[in-house]
Amino acid sequence: MQDALIERLSAPVPRYTSYPTAPHFDESLGADVYAGWLANLDGRNRLSLYAHIPYCDRLCWFCACHTKHTLRYEPVEAYLKGLHAEIATVGARVSKDTPVTALHFGGGSPTLLKPEDMVALKASLVRNFNFSAGCEISVEMDPNDLDEARYDGLAAMGMTRASLGIQDFDPKVQKAINRIQTFEQTREVVEAVRARGVRSVNCDILYGLPHQTLETMAETVRAILSLSPDRIALFGYAHVPWMKKHQNMIDEKALPGVVARYAQMTMAAGMLTAAGYEAIGIDHFARPGDTLAVAAREGTLRRNFQGYTDDQADALIGLGASSIGQLPEGYAQNIPATGEYLRRVEAGGLAVVRGYALTQEDRARAWVIERVMCDFGFSFADLGRRHPALLPAIRAEAQTFAATDRDGLCRIAGDRFELTAAGRPFARTVAAVFDAHLSTGRGRHSIAV
Repeated sequence: MQDALIERLSAPVPRYTSYPTAPHFDESLGADVYAGWLANLDGRNRLSLYAHIPYCDRLCWFCACHTKHTLRYEPVEAYLKGLHAEIATVGARVSKDTPVTALHFGGGSPTLLKPEDMVALKASLVRNFNFSAGCEISVEMDPNDLDEARYDGLAAMGMTRASLGIQDFDPKVQKAINRIQTFEQTREVVEAVRARGVRSVNCDILYGLPHQTLETMAETVRAILSLSPDRIALFGYAHVPWMKKHQNMIDEKALPGVVARYAQMTMAAGMLTAAGYEAIGIDHFARPGDTLAVAAREGTLRRNFQGYTDDQADALIGLGASSIGQLPEGYAQNIPATGEYLRRVEAGGLAVVRGYALTQEDRARAWVIERVMCDFGFSFADLGRRHPALLPAIRAEAQTFAATDRDGLCRIAGDRFELTAAGRPFARTVAAVFDAHLSTGRGRHSIAV
């Protein structure tokens, strides 16, 4: 692919882990509206929970998550007290007929919690929500936090999936992003969690990091393949220093350009598929028997704030500072500042301060964008069955884009709008065609590759 074309198609667009995207949330939607949405959940809905731990004992300079650095455990203890309070408040508003089918601990670094606090947090969730048998429990892990007691604590929590951030094993790259993590440490984590019965391990790799080259990427991919993870995420580093000031610690002159990023991505993807992993969406890979690969083949792959998922829940409740929930009526986000979050939840209130109530047009466009991101296309007949009023407008947009597409990104094939093989790496760019909010100019985004 020509370099100029890659540069043009990589213009900044949203990652589309929601639609509308978070910059379009506003403060007109608050705790009262959210309380009503929670009360509407019942046995007809399946529920996912996300618990956010916004603390790290080291701050990785590449990170774009809502987190803060602490070397003291006292702020973590204070935060956990508030999180327990929010769990009780939210749980009391949700019908106990609503089954929880998935639970995800993210951060920050959930694994910096003391083992007894891990177990207590899971127990609090079980007391206040209706966990179904076989509920999947996934945890984001930092190998530098872990020891035998924490492994045992995670096992006692019932963890079923371990998610390891690796990024790159090259020492020069690690120093540039303040993420020192050896291959030996990582291998120890994989062996320890598998020894305790964890049935699924997934690893995250980043491309586009400072000082990264095709050679360092290839070495990292080979090392990760030697661990035989069940899933691998291949993310592009999102350099957004206007949002995350600590990213200014990264030397921008050491960052690879868009064309080099594209080469890193395609090389790593080729290595992963050659090793037997199936490509899932734009940035995930899974073993053929993994539930994510099965969902992709069956057309049931989903996308939420954690990325690609096979989770079929109808609602996601976010718990903790900055966390976002996705309910049938729309999105709700908790206040990011931990101090104000604690003040609200310890007073028995809800922490939601902004969100978005979906319109029928939003629902139709959200479905289309999710199918483009997950299946690289959609059926007009399916769209018509789900959202008949929006079919004419969206079909016209798709037909116009396909007719004027001089880059060979997409086509109309019978009843389907679909991306070509050349267009799939630029699914975010194509999805943006159907984004009616993007032109309002709210928010800045990372580049598309």
